[in-house]
Amino acid sequence: MSNRKDELAANLAKVNRRIAEACAAAGRPREEVTLIVVTKTYPASDVRILSELGVLHVAENRDQDAAPKAAECADLPLSWHFVGQLQTNKVRSVVGYADVVQSVDRARLVTALSKEAVRQERETGCLIQVALDAGESGRGERGGVGPAGIGELADLVARSEGLRLDGLMTVAPLTGEYAGRQRAAFDRLMDLSTDLRRTHPAATMVSAGMSADLEQAVAAGATHVRVGTAVLGVRPGLG
Repeated sequence: MSNRKDELAANLAKVNRRIAEACAAAGRPREEVTLIVVTKTYPASDVRILSELGVLHVAENRDQDAAPKAAECADLPLSWHFVGQLQTNKVRSVVGYADVVQSVDRARLVTALSKEAVRQERETGCLIQVALDAGESGRGERGGVGPAGIGELADLVARSEGLRLDGLMTVAPLTGEYAGRQRAAFDRLMDLSTDLRRTHPAATMVSAGMSADLEQAVAAGATHVRVGTAVLGVRPGLG
C-alpha cells in the first residue's frame, strides 16, 4: 500500500505542477483551476489514498462501479462528479452520491434528476454537456447537446427544483471541425460559457481537459480539469 501511495503522490505532484505551470503561462492564479481525479476502474482503496493526499474531487462514469465505491468512501470529505452518459434508470442511484452530474444533455434527464433530487432532499449540481462534434443542434457521438441546444436546456435546469445549474462541460471531439484541435474546441466552449453567463451568471464552471490536453484547457480558461491516467496510471485492460 505504501508503494501505491508513493506512486500516486508522485503522479499527483506532477499533475499539479503541470496545472500550476499552465496557469502561470496563461496569467491565471493557480486557485482558479480545480483538479478532478477520474477514478473509474480503480478501487476504493485508491480513492482513500487520494483523499489522504489532499484530493477533494473525484469522478466516475459508470454507476455500477461508482455507487459501491462512493458508499465505501462515504466517510471521506470528497465531492463526487458523474461524468458518463447517464440513463434515466440510473438516476435514482446517481443522485444518491453525486454532488455534480457533468453530463446533462437532454430534457428527459433533467426531469428525472429533478424528481429524484427532490425525493432524496438533495441539491444536485448540473453541467450541460456540450457536443462540439454535433453541429449546432445535433447530438454528439459520446453524448452532449449541440451549442444551439444549450440555452433551452440550461433554462430547464435552472427552473427545476432540486437542481443547480453550475455551467458547461465538454470532451475534446474525435470527429468534426474540432477533431485534433483541442485548444480551438476549448476556446469555443469558453465562448459558449460567456453566452450562458449572460442569462445565468452563477453558472461559472467550465469542465474541460484531461490527461493529454489539460494545458490547452487551462489556457482557454477552464475552471475544472478531469485527469485520470496521469494520476492513476494506464487503466487495466486498456494497454
